[in-house]
Amino acid sequence: QRQFVESGGGLVQPGESLRLSCAASGFTLEHYAVGWFRRAPGKELEKVSCINPSGERKEFADSVKGRFTIIRDDAQNTVYLQMDSLKPEDTANYRCAVSGFYCGRRSSEYDYWGQGTQVTVSS
Repeated sequence: QRQFVESGGGLVQPGESLRLSCAASGFTLEHYAVGWFRRAPGKELEKVSCINPSGERKEFADSVKGRFTIIRDDAQNTVYLQMDSLKPEDTANYRCAVSGFYCGRRSSEYDYWGQGTQVTVSS
């Protein structure tokens, strides 16, 4: 079965950092763009970031620009989301998925969704 397994979430205080991992299972990431999404309680699914297959093109939501970084390690078949200077509004369930060769704009263009990892930012 092709899917992602996310990990690395947890409870942190504002200003702290977390590194989320998105490991592909049942397929190789090499030729796929990979996106990170999040859903906060009572809110719609939000695209946070995406990285193209070469790693040269990276996209970020305005709400996380300058604080989050996306990294891919095809040798490990894993994509990481480095989250710094976390804020309470970053609290959400974070999930990853693939989008063919280009970063799709909508979640409907993504596939092989994982179950997600919970991030809670609270003092």
